[in-house]
Amino acid sequence: MQRNINDSATEMGHGDSILTSDGVRLHYIEAGQGPDLLLVPGWSQTAATWGHQIAEFSQTHHVIAVDHRGHGLSDKPDHGYRIARLTRDLCDLIIALNLDEITWVGHSMGCALAWSYWELFNGDGIERLVLADEPAAPVFHAHWPEGLAEHWGSTFAVPQITALVEGLHGPHGDDVIAELVNGMTTAGVCEADYNWLLEQARQMPREYASTLFLDHALKDWRDILPSIAVPTLVVGGSSSIFPSAAIEAIAEAMPRATARIISDRGSHFAFWENPLAFNREVREFLS
Repeated sequence: MQRNINDSATEMGHGDSILTSDGVRLHYIEAGQGPDLLLVPGWSQTAATWGHQIAEFSQTHHVIAVDHRGHGLSDKPDHGYRIARLTRDLCDLIIALNLDEITWVGHSMGCALAWSYWELFNGDGIERLVLADEPAAPVFHAHWPEGLAEHWGSTFAVPQITALVEGLHGPHGDDVIAELVNGMTTAGVCEADYNWLLEQARQMPREYASTLFLDHALKDWRDILPSIAVPTLVVGGSSSIFPSAAIEAIAEAMPRATARIISDRGSHFAFWENPLAFNREVREFLS
């Protein structure tokens, strides 16, 4: 059972906040000393979900885990739920905390934010990247040639995305988020752990979650990948909703990237379900 481990790991650090350039209070967890390591969660998830990584990497690094606007303990304004705005929020955080030579560890949407950071800020201050389980183009299009969607792991059609957004925004939004979290974990996850992850996701109002989900899902970052020349580790899971081919395609498109696939409990949340394997891959990459 992992929930207690996550709780105690989070307590190793302390919480604080900064104000973004548009006046939103952004909460983060800070722990350890050493080179800067920034933990960027995915859509509707929180800084606390990085508890196992905070415990491990704060032994050797200055670790920052962030709650995006609308997520976790951060402010929940009625505006700004776009990838570009969340990217600017992270830039504000980096400047406010004087972070430099950063290892950026992103999960799911946290990878899209890294790609957006390269597009908007040319990767300023980032020395290494760890990208966990995010396709470069989640949605496929009818005009694509045969085999392209499979190559990039583009598993969603536009009607599927719009249906999910409508469901999230509707009266049964909590049920939709529960189904999504269930599909992103393995069958072996215990009920308490599943409920804990769901509790993190439900801290984000469904109206804001649906707006951000739509903006996130429709992005296509394939043209950005070749321009990212820092050492990069791309991690996937053999049981993830996103196929291993998507992970390998990203690594192949980036000049200095390596792909690793976690097999045991290798779900979309492999960093959380199998932290020993995930942390080992990251530790080897850092060394």
